[in-house]
Amino acid sequence: MAKYKAKTNKACEKRFKKTASGKFLVKQAGVKHLNAKMRSKTKRRLGGHTVVNDAYTKRLADLLPHA
Repeated sequence: MAKYKAKTNKACEKRFKKTASGKFLVKQAGVKHLNAKMRSKTKRRLGGHTVVNDAYTKRLADLLPHA
């Protein structure tokens, strides 16, 4: 029986980053357009990254085996 390599999902590789503790970071959504009506505080908050929910961590670990 042939053994298969675990391949990285390239779409997830571009969107998610794994931290040293094993959590995943993703860019905060909602800042691309329609932000003239937003407060400056809101835009600053959306500028960073956020931690992915624990429900998706196992799925991301399967998609990014070498992260």
